[in-house]
Amino acid sequence: MKMTVKNLASAAVVGAAYYALTMLVAPVAFGAAQFRVSEALCILPAFFPASAWGLWVGCAFANFFGGYGLPDIVFGSLATLGCGLCVAAIAGKRSHPLKIWRCIAVCLMPAVWNAPIVGAVIAWSTGAFWAAFPLTALQLAVEEAGVMFIIGLPLMKLLPRSRAFMSLARA
Repeated sequence: MKMTVKNLASAAVVGAAYYALTMLVAPVAFGAAQFRVSEALCILPAFFPASAWGLWVGCAFANFFGGYGLPDIVFGSLATLGCGLCVAAIAGKRSHPLKIWRCIAVCLMPAVWNAPIVGAVIAWSTGAFWAAFPLTALQLAVEEAGVMFIIGLPLMKLLPRSRAFMSLARA
C-alpha cells in the first residue's frame, strides 16, 4: 500500500478516533474484562487499508494509559495492527458492500488476534499464566465478537450505503 497524503490522513483520523473512543469508555475498556467500542473501528481497513496503521497507533496510545504496561503497549497494539492488516487483505480490492461471509470474517479478526495475544498479556500479569490464560482468552474473544457483531457488522452493511462515505473510500 502506497502511503499518500490521503492514506496518512485517514490513518491519523482513525488512530485519533480509536484513542478517543477508548478513553471515553475507559472504565470498561481496560482490565480483565474489556469492552472497547473502539474495536468496531477495526472494520475500517476494509474500506481504507492504511487505517490499519492508525488503529495500531491509536491502540498504542490508549494502552499507554491502560493497566498492563509495556507488554500491552507493544503486544496489544501489534495484535490490533495484525487484525487491521488481515481485514484489509480480506476485503482486498473488492467492491462494497462485501458479501456477508467476508463481513463475518472481518468481524472475527479482532477476536482471532486479540484473544490469544491480549489474553496472554493479561494472564501474564496475574502471575498464574497457565491457569488464567484459557479463561482470559475466551473472555476476550467473546467480548471482541460481541462488539464486532453488535456494532461492527451493522456498520459494514450500512457504510457502503452512504454516498459521502463511499466517495471518501474511492478517492
